[in-house]
Amino acid sequence: MNYYVGNASVYGLERAIKASGNPMRTKIDTSDVTDKDVMRAERLGSTRGGEGHDNFLKGITVQMDVVAPLFWWKEAQRYHWFEFVSSQSTMHCLLKFDVSEQCVPDTDPFVISRIKELIAAYNAIDEEKKDEKKAAWRVIVASLPSGFCLGATMVTNYQQLKTMYFQRKDHKLQEWHVFCDYILGLPLFAKLIGVEKD
Repeated sequence: MNYYVGNASVYGLERAIKASGNPMRTKIDTSDVTDKDVMRAERLGSTRGGEGHDNFLKGITVQMDVVAPLFWWKEAQRYHWFEFVSSQSTMHCLLKFDVSEQCVPDTDPFVISRIKELIAAYNAIDEEKKDEKKAAWRVIVASLPSGFCLGATMVTNYQQLKTMYFQRKDHKLQEWHVFCDYILGLPLFAKLIGVEKD
């Protein structure tokens, strides 16, 4: 299973760009977005995080799918506005996954083999031995390698993605590079955070 990020939908882009000018208005402007609006949004969006000038970026909502190893999810979950819409479940599907396909290539083959052995042992337990089956299942779920991949549909916004980009673009995990490269391709994202795409 390869790391994957994609299938993004972006909502509220034009409305948020227009709203970036609200602090200097006496009335809310609902007209179409102009070049002046985009230039202002680029200037405000590229300010340092935490100053508040880029708050309009919160109004640009993104839904995306991510398939990632458990070690990546542990880091991604620190972001407050990177919310799960729904995710794959080890509770429901652990025994249905093809473990070899579900792990990143760097996962030790011995570990994968051991998980397969544990699953075979679980499947060999008689259904009526409920306590024994429950205990065997817990051993499997507790022994999953960090390279085991799970997928989820996430919802976030451009302001949170800006934070993620600048904190993770030079990270030692390749998965963060894939993530950061992908979000740079979202509509106007690179321009709005002050980064030009290569």
